[in-house]
Amino acid sequence: MKTKVRVKICCISSVEEGQTAIEYGASALGLVGKMPSGPGVIDDDLIARIARSVPPAVSTFLLTSETNPKEIIAHYKKVYTSTIQLVDALEGRDYKTLRNELPGVKLVQVIHVLDENSVAEAIEISESVDAILLDSGNPNLNIKELGGTGRVHNWQLSRQIREQVKVPVFLAGGLNSPNVREAIDAVQPFGVDICSGVRSVANLDKHKLEAFFREIEKI
Repeated sequence: MKTKVRVKICCISSVEEGQTAIEYGASALGLVGKMPSGPGVIDDDLIARIARSVPPAVSTFLLTSETNPKEIIAHYKKVYTSTIQLVDALEGRDYKTLRNELPGVKLVQVIHVLDENSVAEAIEISESVDAILLDSGNPNLNIKELGGTGRVHNWQLSRQIREQVKVPVFLAGGLNSPNVREAIDAVQPFGVDICSGVRSVANLDKHKLEAFFREIEKI
């Protein structure tokens, strides 16, 4: 029997959007803090309000572009989500400070899958976090891409990562109802993460949500 793949809906922009995502089957919501680029950014007060509105069984992810542990902790204490999603490289890979200061908070590190170096990076970092999220950004650009690109990356590299780490792996990057089943078969992730693939003109689209979850639920 196959385990049901979890779904994280990202770029949630209101309490109402959060409730809609949950109604269709989301087990996690992504709440985007300030970013150098990409969609879905909302202010911290709204992130906190959405996080408070979510039932305990649903995870809330703060997407933070901060890279300094003290700044990450300060950002978290404005919103109090259940999870911190680090979309950029953590300075000094100092996960210990985050663990000590925020012992009850889950840490998810984004790995932007570019090449074989990304595989090695993911394997090493996986020892320090609760989950890895594989995305299609590029933090090496002058204006960093840290998610929300709508692009698919090399799923074979993602499969290598998933096979070699011991923590859950979320797959993101250009997913939608036409390709999510192929993506799941290729990578076999713990969960998938989607933003633009279930939206029309930036708003959650119930028809796209229904089609996406229909594909997820196929055996």
